[in-house]
Formats: sequence, structure tokens, C-alpha cells
Amino acid sequence: MTASSFKIQKGHSGSALRQYQDLVVGSRSLWFLFKFELITLLFGGISGALGLLLRKWTYPWILGKVGKGVVFGHHITLRHPQKIEIGEGSIIDDYVLLDAKGIQNKGIQIGENVFIGRQCIIYCKDGNIVLENRVNLGHRTILFSSNQLCLGQGALLAADCYCMSGGSYDYESPVKFVDQEGTLTHGPLSIGANVWLGAKVVVLDGASIGSGSVIGAGSVVTQSIPEKSVAVGVPAKVVKSL
Repeated sequence: MTASSFKIQKGHSGSALRQYQDLVVGSRSLWFLFKFELITLLFGGISGALGLLLRKWTYPWILGKVGKGVVFGHHITLRHPQKIEIGEGSIIDDYVLLDAKGIQNKGIQIGENVFIGRQCIIYCKDGNIVLENRVNLGHRTILFSSNQLCLGQGALLAADCYCMSGGSYDYESPVKFVDQEGTLTHGPLSIGANVWLGAKVVVLDGASIGSGSVIGAGSVVTQSIPEKSVAVGVPAKVVKSL
């Protein structure tokens, strides 16, 4: 188990403007701040075909890297956008949060032809998140990383799934949880290629799921699941090999 020392309340100081730049914009550049605010204010909330077209033209100016044909829905929230990369043909639906926040991390890397459903939350606390090609995230799925989280090619997550890499606290410490310096992590979280998670599956810190496996709806994965397995329950246990 390792510790992440990143803590929002202590990682950002100075004037209100500086704190906003550190927390949201990810850059102290006044020019980038102006560009970020202008583009998101003018074009972020426009619905319909016009909004899609305007964001297609302007969002690459504030993101780290954007491939051809990326679709941006309306009311997408971006934090530390220069550390967000999106591959060709991907779709980011309405009301998605992409938060690459951190000091030393690489941020969020989204492959080609990825679909991120409405109201999904993908956020870092000095961690990294990688979605390989053709990953599909259902409505309101949450991905969190203070370490390393990777979804393999073609992974399919149904609605309301929650995957977390890091974010644990030391319950044996006399220090209150809210006062602890950062969080603990049991290691990277890996979900292999062509995995299917049913609705409301939770994958906890340090777990892994092998390629081609299926996890039943409502299950909680607390440890490694082998390749080509069917696992169900709380905690999830293998009931069948494919």
C-alpha cells in the first residue's frame, strides 16, 4: 500500500484567482485563462447541431490533444484541460465531467472511438486514467484515480458503475479522515479488454479484472478476477469460466 500526498485544500494557495487557476484551469497563464473562460462560456452550453459544431472547432484550442471527428455534448465540465487527450471519433455526451487535476500526473487519455455517456464523471487526484480504444461508459458511470486506472480496449461498463484507484483512508490512524495527508492506494486498477460490467458494479482500489470477463449487475469487486470469468455477488466471486 502506498500513499498519495495530494490534498486539494493544501495543494492550492494564494489569491482567489490563483486558486481558481490551480484547481480548475491547471495553468497560471492569463492568456490561457482568458481563452478557457471565453470558449467554455460562449460555446459550452449551446445545445443542438450548432453547439456540436462550435465545440468541435473550439475545444481543441484548450485541450491537450484532440483527434478528428470528436463530438462534444453540451455542459461538459473540463478541469486541467491541457492534460486531457481524446482520440479520433470519440463521443463525450452531455453533462460529463473530465477532471485531470493533479501536480505531477499525466491526466486523462481517451482512445479512439470511445463513448462516454451522459453525466459520467472521470476525475483524478494526481492520478492517471487511460481509456483504450472503443471503451463504452454507460450513464452516470464514475472513474476515480489517485494512482493509475486503465480500461482495456472494448471494455463495456453499464450505467452507474464506479471504479476507483486509490482514495482509501487509514482507519487505524488517530488522525481524523478529513485531516489525513492525502489518501492510500493498494496499487493500479486494471480492467482488461472486452470486459463487460453490469449496471451498478463497483470495482475497488487495487482490484483487477482479466480480459473477456463478465461481472454481474450490483457486484462489488474487491480482488483480482481471472480472464474469461463470470463473477457475481458482494464481494464478487467467480461462478463460471467462459
